[in-house]
Amino acid sequence: MNRKLKSALELTGIYAIFGLMAVIIIYPLLWAFGMSLNPGTSLYSSSMIPENWSLEHYKWLFTDPRSDYLLWYKNSMIVSGSAALFSVVITSLVAYTFSRYKFVGRKSGLYTFLILQMFPVMMAMVALYIFLHLIGLLNTLTGLILIYIGGQIPFNAWLVKGYLDTIPRELDEAAKIDGAGHLTIFLRVVLPLAKPILAVVALFNFMTPLFDFILPSIILNDPDTYTIALGLYNFINDQFSNNFTRFSAGAILIAVPVAIIYLFLQRFLITGLTAGGTKG
Repeated sequence: MNRKLKSALELTGIYAIFGLMAVIIIYPLLWAFGMSLNPGTSLYSSSMIPENWSLEHYKWLFTDPRSDYLLWYKNSMIVSGSAALFSVVITSLVAYTFSRYKFVGRKSGLYTFLILQMFPVMMAMVALYIFLHLIGLLNTLTGLILIYIGGQIPFNAWLVKGYLDTIPRELDEAAKIDGAGHLTIFLRVVLPLAKPILAVVALFNFMTPLFDFILPSIILNDPDTYTIALGLYNFINDQFSNNFTRFSAGAILIAVPVAIIYLFLQRFLITGLTAGGTKG
């Protein structure tokens, strides 16, 4: 009886924690969505459940000549898509090298990646700002993409290497016996088995630039190069300081591409997240 009571209390506690987490996560989202449906632009006159809801703010974002929302959205998709694509390519090559080959400096390189993970990219922003200025990539999407790609390599390399270490080396040896070279083994043996962890890398590297505000605010100063997070900030700053409802509408739409990619990669994500940290 005591064991059953203990199990019941533990289960109740788990559901209580999940319920609290759901409230903390869902409540702000409901407020943001409700605010985006409120007429007017004021924050204080908005309610989570509007009486006279309207889609005027969503329409304004896409149709009003004063709105650069589509341009910001396009810039964000270029930055996020490029960062995700090149991060997957570079990370898979780096992780495969560290996982399968023995070479001078291998251990030092791994320790360097580990140490670099301890420091945020923001610590190097002054150096990165000067570097981008010297090579003429300041205030460009290309410069922003390069920072995102380079900043994610240490973490991604460790994550993917841990997953590749779980793939039996006997598969590589069997492919070599059949006459496969290093590139063939990488492309036809290792990569197909590494899809789950590469899906995780792609999703993380797509989401980071899409939601980031600090890096674009430092590197970009031309409205034509703004990402969506930086552009939306103008709705509640300076002359647009009261457009909270339009800000909410624009913020809600950011979730659309992330949701699509998540649904597309969902079958890989759980396997990739759980297996990527089994070996290092």
